[in-house]
Amino acid sequence: MRSFIYVVSALAVMALGFWAYQENYRTQESLRDVARLQRQIGDQRVELTVLRAEWAYLNRPDRLRELADINFDRLGLLPLLPEQFGTVEQVSYPADPLGMITNPVSLVGALAMITQ
Repeated sequence: MRSFIYVVSALAVMALGFWAYQENYRTQESLRDVARLQRQIGDQRVELTVLRAEWAYLNRPDRLRELADINFDRLGLLPLLPEQFGTVEQVSYPADPLGMITNPVSLVGALAMITQ
């Protein structure tokens, strides 16, 4: 009986060692994946910063005004004037969908009447 316990204990130790070995390699692979993702995130942030800088450079008002002047015959773009903007009073807001509640109904004790 004692030898059976020794054999089962040795097999359990070997099984746990094998499991720990596999978990170690899975953990290392996960850490490599996390490091790769962190590098990708950093690269994407750098690229986003460059794209934002390019967008700001391309949308300079003087450059856009020059492009509008160059392409006036095809586009017909004119500069915006203050008279072209409206006032807040000119904005039509949607009508209030619900009116005032005129005949309120009290539901206090209604559950007690239903269950009787």
